[in-house]
Amino acid sequence: MHDTDTDKRDRELLALLGAYPAPEPDEGFYERALARATHVGSRRQRNRWLAAGFGSALAAGLALWMIAGAFLGNPDLPQTDAPIPGITMALEEPRTVNLVFSSAAALERATLTVSLPDGVELAGFPGQREISWQTSLDAGKNVLPLTLIALTPAGGELTARLEHEHRNRTFRVRVNIG
Repeated sequence: MHDTDTDKRDRELLALLGAYPAPEPDEGFYERALARATHVGSRRQRNRWLAAGFGSALAAGLALWMIAGAFLGNPDLPQTDAPIPGITMALEEPRTVNLVFSSAAALERATLTVSLPDGVELAGFPGQREISWQTSLDAGKNVLPLTLIALTPAGGELTARLEHEHRNRTFRVRVNIG
C-alpha cells in the first residue's frame, strides 16, 4: 500500500498538532492555584474568578454547539445569523480551543482553512494568520484542537472554513483578550 501526498500531509499535520508544547508553570503557580481553588482571597476576587470561569465554560459550550451543527447533513440549509460564540484568553498564555465538525458522511479530500485575528497565533505556526490543509473527515464528530496564543490585546474573529466539492461552511468564533 503506498501513501499519497495528501495522506502524508495529513499525518504530518496530525503529528504537529499532537506535539504542541505544554508550557511549564511559573514559580508560585501551584500556590496561586490552590489559593484560588480553596477560595483564599477577597470575596470580590472569588466572585470575579467564578464569573470568568462560568463565562468561559458557557462560551466554549456555545462554540462547540455552533460548530457541531450539521455540516453536510443538508447542503441547502442556509447559514443562520446566530450570535457569534466567543472565548476569552490571557496574553501570552496558550489556550486550547476544540473545534468540532460534524458530518453526516465521511468526506475525502476536504479543505480546512483557519484564519486567525491579528495578534493571535496558532502554536507551531508562528507568524501565520491563515493555515490551510486538505484532510478527510469521518462520519460523525471530528475534533480539531487548536492551541492559540495571544500576542497582543487586540483580539478579533477566528474563522474556520470547511470545503468539500461544491459545498462549504464557515464557522466564526470571537476571540477576546483580557
